[in-house]
Amino acid sequence: MSPVAEKMNDIASQYTITEEPYYCPVADEVDTYTAAYAARMPMMLKGPTGCGKSRFVEYMAWKLGKPLITVACNEDMTASDLVGRFLLDKDGTKWQDGPLTVAARIGAICYLDEVVEARQDTIVVIHPVTDHRRELPLEKKGEVVKCHPDFQLVISYNPGYQSLMKDLKQSTKQRFGALDFEYPDTETEIEIISTEAGVDRETAEKLVQIGERGRNLKGHGLDEGISTRLLVYAGQLIVKGLEPVVACRVALVRPLTDDPDMRETLDAAVSTFFE
Repeated sequence: MSPVAEKMNDIASQYTITEEPYYCPVADEVDTYTAAYAARMPMMLKGPTGCGKSRFVEYMAWKLGKPLITVACNEDMTASDLVGRFLLDKDGTKWQDGPLTVAARIGAICYLDEVVEARQDTIVVIHPVTDHRRELPLEKKGEVVKCHPDFQLVISYNPGYQSLMKDLKQSTKQRFGALDFEYPDTETEIEIISTEAGVDRETAEKLVQIGERGRNLKGHGLDEGISTRLLVYAGQLIVKGLEPVVACRVALVRPLTDDPDMRETLDAAVSTFFE
């Protein structure tokens, strides 16, 4: 093995998921994604906060045996943050690859979480890796990186928060296949809460019922419903010894809203099941 290949393997091992992440399939998303990866199709995951998009990507990276490089996008992220930049040290300047470039070189799955939070001038740098070219120009370095055959780009966002100022352009959207994610059905969510939080089934059922009531308030005082992630948090606090009402107040009610009336409504829903 050449020194370059050995170095790439060492880097890839840093991003390899060695233990199976817990993920409970909701529909045919595992088979669909597997086919998309086989075609190296860039994928877009759309769904509400805390419904399992990031866990799904972790699970699929593990299942496929591919490294995963995750980037949490934000409005301050620049193109250089993705592709790389020159850095100054005691020996002068040296180039440092960004996460997208590293993924393209080693054949990783690159996951851009909440991609619409990034600026439009940053998002356009992904275009060359999402079409027939499968290459990444490093203009500052004067290099064009040909994507490794195993490389795939995955992005995610929450359509419920989109606006004209924060949405992907059609020129970007039409480079991806897409999977829609929603909160799991009742039975599946009970299983997830019970497994992830370690609570008994009766407690998991009550938490899921509270979650469903909270989601019914979306658009009627809440911007977003109670996520599966928050239900897991509540369950974990209960397992650690907190009274269920207190655990739900901390994990489900207070994070969602500061409105006194809405808090009272949610607290009343919690009391219905735990008092």
